[in-house]
Amino acid sequence: MVAFRLAGAEVVADHQGALWWPAERVLVLADLHFEKGSSFAARTSQMLPPYDTHATLRVVEEVVARRAPDCIICLGDNFHDREGPSRLDADVRQRLDALMAGRRFVWIEGNHDAAAAAVLGGESAAELSIGPLVFRHEPSVARDAWGEVAGHLHPALVVQTRARRVRRKCFVSDGARCVLPSMGSFTGGLDVGDEAFDALFGGRYCAYALGQGRVYPFPTRSFVARSGNLGLVPARHSIPD
Repeated sequence: MVAFRLAGAEVVADHQGALWWPAERVLVLADLHFEKGSSFAARTSQMLPPYDTHATLRVVEEVVARRAPDCIICLGDNFHDREGPSRLDADVRQRLDALMAGRRFVWIEGNHDAAAAAVLGGESAAELSIGPLVFRHEPSVARDAWGEVAGHLHPALVVQTRARRVRRKCFVSDGARCVLPSMGSFTGGLDVGDEAFDALFGGRYCAYALGQGRVYPFPTRSFVARSGNLGLVPARHSIPD
């Protein structure tokens, strides 16, 4: 894990992709995209293995067991489509009930989440403010969005391992705002060199890459070049395979 200051609050980038706020015992998850596989099966001819929700939920359960939060906030796009909650199997529903038991659980409304709280329980909100931080699905285009914690963009970067370049999901923060990586097992990533991040951070930020059991910080100054579709390649930094 790597701790950093965000709008005056000390938060922790967890290696499984969650943001942990120890002082408030708040755990933040982004872009779960539950039931993406079943959505593709229902809406297209592309058949994906129907195990993505179980795989994603397993990661959520692991990080919740380690952190024991009093509050869990899911930052929108929690389901891949509006009918996603109705397609959950009984096992997943029981496991979600267990995660909600005894703690506050907030579904932030993304593009597909209006029914989540009504079907599954918990709270639903367009955004939520706690202390200096405000939690919403999509980052504001205003660069002065002090304390904003958002998802939606699925940030990722390419890093150099000892043997090869690999693509990693990552957190992105400049100390004033933070964009979380997607936690969904079937979700892709948007390169941190994309103009969408320039519009938010103006080219000055730190990317926190998810590794095996730890997080690797890559400040902007460590990036040397864009490499085609590979994205930004960090200089003088490497992570194990």
